[in-house]
Amino acid sequence: MTDRAIRLGLGPNLAQFSLLVVVNAFVGAMVGLERTILPAIAEHDFQLAARAAVLSFIVVFGVTKAVTNYFAGRLSDAIGRKHVLVVGWIVALPVPFVLMWAPSWGWVLAANVLLGASQGLAWSTTVIMKIDLAGPARRGFAMGLNEFAGYGAVALSALATGYIAQTYGLRPEPFYLGIAFAVVGLALSAIAVRETHGHARHEATHHAEPQDGGVPSQREIFLTTSFRDRELSSICQAGLVNNLNDGMAWGLFPLFYAAADLSLEHIAWLAAIYPAVWGVGQLFTGALSDRIGRKWLVAAGMWTQAVGIAFVVASSQLAGFAAGAVLLGAGTAMVYPTLLAAIADVAHPSWRASAVGVYRLWRDLGYAIGALLAGITADAFGIDAAIWLVAAITFASGLIVAIRMRETLRVTMPSYRSTDMPQP
Repeated sequence: MTDRAIRLGLGPNLAQFSLLVVVNAFVGAMVGLERTILPAIAEHDFQLAARAAVLSFIVVFGVTKAVTNYFAGRLSDAIGRKHVLVVGWIVALPVPFVLMWAPSWGWVLAANVLLGASQGLAWSTTVIMKIDLAGPARRGFAMGLNEFAGYGAVALSALATGYIAQTYGLRPEPFYLGIAFAVVGLALSAIAVRETHGHARHEATHHAEPQDGGVPSQREIFLTTSFRDRELSSICQAGLVNNLNDGMAWGLFPLFYAAADLSLEHIAWLAAIYPAVWGVGQLFTGALSDRIGRKWLVAAGMWTQAVGIAFVVASSQLAGFAAGAVLLGAGTAMVYPTLLAAIADVAHPSWRASAVGVYRLWRDLGYAIGALLAGITADAFGIDAAIWLVAAITFASGLIVAIRMRETLRVTMPSYRSTDMPQP
C-alpha cells in the first residue's frame, strides 16, 4: 500500500480493524484457560500448599510477558507488526498440550513462560496495529474495542473451562479449547492480517520531527517513558499497580472463594464476572476518555478498583463477592484503554510503538510483583491481609495520578512532547 493510498481512521480501515479485534479475542481466550482452574490444579494435582508456590505460575507469566512486551514494541518498529504477531501465535501452540499433560509443576511453569511470551508478542502487536489504523481522533474508542475483545474472551474462556472442569475434571478436557484458540488465531494472523507499520509512518509525516532530528535511542525512550516525563511515568505506575491487583485476584481470589466453601461452578462465575465487566465496560470507557479526558478517568478507576477489592475481602457470601468483582471490573475498564490512549497521546508516532512496549513492560511486571507480594503476605499473615494490602496500594496509585499526572488528551505540542527528550 502506497503512502498516498493510506488513510487513518476506523471507517477507512474497518475490515482490518475488525479482524484485529477478533484476533485479540483469541489472544485473550488463551489466558482465560488458566483463570479458574490452575490454582485448583496446583493444590489438587501437585499438592502445593504454600500460597507463594501456588502463585509462582503468575510470577513466571508476568515476568516473561513484561520482558517480551518491551521487545515486541521495538521489534514492531524495526521489522513490522505482522511478523511479530505471527511469531506470538507460533509460541502459543504448545501451551495447551503442556498444561494438559504436565507431569510436574515445573512443566506448568514452563508453559507459562511460553504463554507470557506469546501474550507479550501477540497482544502488544494488536494494540500497536489498532493505534496505527485508528489515527489520533478515536484512540480511546479503538483501545476500548481492543481490550473489550481480549478481556471479554478471558471471561468466556474462564467460565467455559470452569464448567468443563466441573463436569469432566481438571485435566485434560478444559485445555482442548486452547488448541482451537491457538490454531484459529495463527491462521487468521498469517493469512488475513495486513501490515500496518505504513500507517504509523504516514501519521508521522504530519507531525514535527523530534528536536534531535531523528528517532531517539531505546535508552532515551525507556528513561523518558519510565521516569522523566510526568505523564508517561504516571501512566506506567498506574498500569503496574492495575496488574498487581489483577495478579492477586487471579491467584488468591479462587483460593479465597474456595475457603468460603463455594463450588467450582460458583468460582468460575466469579472468575468470569470480573473480566466480563472489565471487557464490556471498555466499549464505553475508551470512547468516554476521548470526550472527557484521560487523567480523572484513570484516577477514579484506580479508586473504584480499591473499593471493589475491599468489598470482596470484607464479604463472606456469594452476593458480596459478586458485587466486589463487578466494582473491580468497572474500575479496571475505566483504567485499561485510557492508559493506552494516553501513551499514544504523548509519544511521537516515530517511537510510539517502543513507548507502548516500555509501558507494557512495567504494566505486566505488576503480575509478578502482585503474585509475589500477595503470596508472601498470605503465607505470613493470611489471605485476608494480602488482599487488604493490595487494596491500599491500588488506592495510593490513584492518588499519584491525581497529584502528578496532567491531562494528555489535548496535547498540542507538534512533536508530542518529544522536544522534552534530551539528545541521545
